[in-house]
Amino acid sequence: MLGIIVTTLFISLIINILLKKYKLPTIIGYIVTGTIISYIFGLHDAVNNHELKEIAEFGIVFLMFTIGLEFSIKHLKEMKYEVFVLGSLQILITTFIILFLSYYVFSLDKYSSLIIAMAVAMSSTAIVLKTFNETGEINKQYGKNSLGILIMQDIAVIPILIIIGVISSTDSSLRSVLTEIVFGVFILLTGLYLFGKYLLEPFFTQIIKTHSDELFVGSILFLAIGASYVAHLLGFSYSLGAFVAGMLISETKYKHQAEADLIPFRDLLLGIFFITVGMQIKFNIIFDYAHTIILLLISIMAIKFFIIFLIVKLNKNNTKRATIKTAFSLLQIGEFALAILELARAHSLVQAPYDQVMIITIVISMMITPLILNNLGVLADYFIKEDSHESDSIFDTNYISEHVVVLGYGEFGQSVAKKLKNDGEFYIIIENNIDRYQLAIKNNEPIIYGNAANREILKKAYIANAKKIIVAIENTKKLQLVCMIIQKLVHYDRVIVKVHSMDERDLLVMIGLKHIIVENEETSKAILNYI
Repeated sequence: MLGIIVTTLFISLIINILLKKYKLPTIIGYIVTGTIISYIFGLHDAVNNHELKEIAEFGIVFLMFTIGLEFSIKHLKEMKYEVFVLGSLQILITTFIILFLSYYVFSLDKYSSLIIAMAVAMSSTAIVLKTFNETGEINKQYGKNSLGILIMQDIAVIPILIIIGVISSTDSSLRSVLTEIVFGVFILLTGLYLFGKYLLEPFFTQIIKTHSDELFVGSILFLAIGASYVAHLLGFSYSLGAFVAGMLISETKYKHQAEADLIPFRDLLLGIFFITVGMQIKFNIIFDYAHTIILLLISIMAIKFFIIFLIVKLNKNNTKRATIKTAFSLLQIGEFALAILELARAHSLVQAPYDQVMIITIVISMMITPLILNNLGVLADYFIKEDSHESDSIFDTNYISEHVVVLGYGEFGQSVAKKLKNDGEFYIIIENNIDRYQLAIKNNEPIIYGNAANREILKKAYIANAKKIIVAIENTKKLQLVCMIIQKLVHYDRVIVKVHSMDERDLLVMIGLKHIIVENEETSKAILNYI
């Protein structure tokens, strides 16, 4: 096992280093790694291992949790059209058309046709949202459309899996299944709502009072995994529970720190997920059914493109570019389709070789997707040459630039904030001491709760767009760490740091900072002015 792990890490590192040189996403590298190690170690059967699948699935769980953190309940209400109208239409129309073609054109049996149709309707949450989060395109109109449709698809996985269960079981009646769904939804939403409203804030307050970073990380993992586990016990997907939990935490002041702490776990587990996807590629199936796979791939992606294009076009607020980019973003078949086919195959509802052909088609479509997402602008320009100047509208009204970021709200930070406020400057403060945070809230300061040593927290303050960053941190070691991180994000000319001694100043000069104020030196000068 250790040999497999070391080999997997080595291969993925080499491949992803090469891909990054050509500005290609790491997702492709993970999938290729999975394919390579499956042949080196004969792991094609291991991909069906239940425990491995569950571990890999938690990459999507943490992804949906972090998406939930970006979404307040108010935000979801604002997106009700994208989620419930666009999402529902896309799923229903795609399912109906693929069902019709499978049953009447390709003469598959009705159950196989229905399951394949429902699987094809799914797009890749893991790839699309990961890419859009990294590039910031989640804040564009086509990002908003894609997110809404993907959320609805994630919700739809629940009834789809239940439908498969009903088809495969002779004991379950439709009425009893519907009763279980309604009861489960009520229990899940009511339980999470009550926990979020009455227990979440006191729970976090007690954790923060311990001043322990590992306890805070542990509490976030507990909430994300716990909510997903409760959802699973009630018959829903893990990721839906995590998404709801993320939305509840988004209503608290701890949302930014929670997201920053969870990102390393999310990215690691997403990597494992894509490796398991790559492990499902079998070259003998590709060679034997090459023409069928190519035809299926082109046909399915074309059908999904036109369906998504037409339903998104119904909303007059969407520009032509946003409509085309949304359609290109979601034309692949997603990871949930693999779960649907796996469950159907376990119940002998989809027969060989259709199951393997579909799995290969899905995986190839997922491999193509990052290339499409990286070239959405080029594709849109090709189709809309006459109005290529038209920009994609940004729906995130909180986009900020030309502001001042103040790191720390101690005595010096408070003095800086007071001066900035008096001068009419717009600024954002970052502070992870709960008492100082509460004081800032009392003083009506624009503040983010979080650790300034975490680059994800710095990004939440739009640090790359700030005209100045003032480091007002008292702890010497933390100050040096924060300055090293800031150096990687912004030009040193925009950074102003206050230190206590010349020794501290010399250390910061060594890492390239220029604007350093030495407290002892300035105090000495002020005293001498009175002599």
